[in-house]
Amino acid sequence: MTQGSFIERREKDWKELERVIGGSKRVVAQRAAWFPQAFRMLTGDLNTARSHGFDPALIERLNRLTMEGNQMLYGREPFSWKSLGNFVFRSFPGAVRAHWRSFWACFLIFFGLALFTALVCLRFPGFAYEIMSRQTLEDLEGMYNSQANQYLKPRNVSADADMFGFYIYNNVSIAFRTFAGGILAGIGSLLMLAFNGIFLGAAAGHIINVGFQDTFFSFIIGHSGLELTALIFSAQGGLILGYRLFVTQGLTRGESLREAGKTALPIIAGSALMLVMAATIEAFWSSRHEIPRIIRYGTGGGIIVLLALYFVFSGRNK
Repeated sequence: MTQGSFIERREKDWKELERVIGGSKRVVAQRAAWFPQAFRMLTGDLNTARSHGFDPALIERLNRLTMEGNQMLYGREPFSWKSLGNFVFRSFPGAVRAHWRSFWACFLIFFGLALFTALVCLRFPGFAYEIMSRQTLEDLEGMYNSQANQYLKPRNVSADADMFGFYIYNNVSIAFRTFAGGILAGIGSLLMLAFNGIFLGAAAGHIINVGFQDTFFSFIIGHSGLELTALIFSAQGGLILGYRLFVTQGLTRGESLREAGKTALPIIAGSALMLVMAATIEAFWSSRHEIPRIIRYGTGGGIIVLLALYFVFSGRNK
């Protein structure tokens, strides 16, 4: 094969590749289906030119085209508000609804255990001490005692920012440990979910027994909808991993887990976003004790209702 015949046969495709790579988004969209196959042929052309010792200028041209095409095909898509909006209003809620069985399983486990534990602690107050240490329960009482010095002392903006960082670290670490536990056939995620449900129920039951329920519920109502739902989503993602560990659908276990990771990624990313929002509310709103409780309950209830409507209706229409 001569260089002249090689160029004559392939020049048309090279020029088209140059036009698409240097063209507008509209041009790229029009040739999106054609581009991957053309790029694979281009890499073959580059190898052919090198093996036959063709003109270095031709090899340089094909090499440059290959690098630019590789960047277009495999490069990271730059951030855009459109892609963020697509994730928030389509990908995230759609992924949650697509795996609704695992969501409701996690929801019932978490809130079922929390409610059961709270009722047991209300009936038998000493049961809370079987779940948490005396020091932990005393710390909880101090947090929600409206007569305590630290409760009456208002926080400044710097302290709010410090607590925001703490909430982010604490909540995100719990959520990701819950998700990562899914690699243990989903059992780790279920154990983390159950532990947090039992802990929440015991804390609520004990706080009600000591008479600090008004302070407790008015504090958590603002951020609990986002925070607890995000925790459930983390367990849901872990269950998806655990499920695909056994149900491989003809793939190797490693490939099946990688596919499960791609499926769970929107859920985990959305969960992290919700935890950031919850931490913001907890640090800068929930801690403002001067805000009337009726406003706190109204705001928290409104957030929960909006959250439910969001996951039921968002992303259903193209």
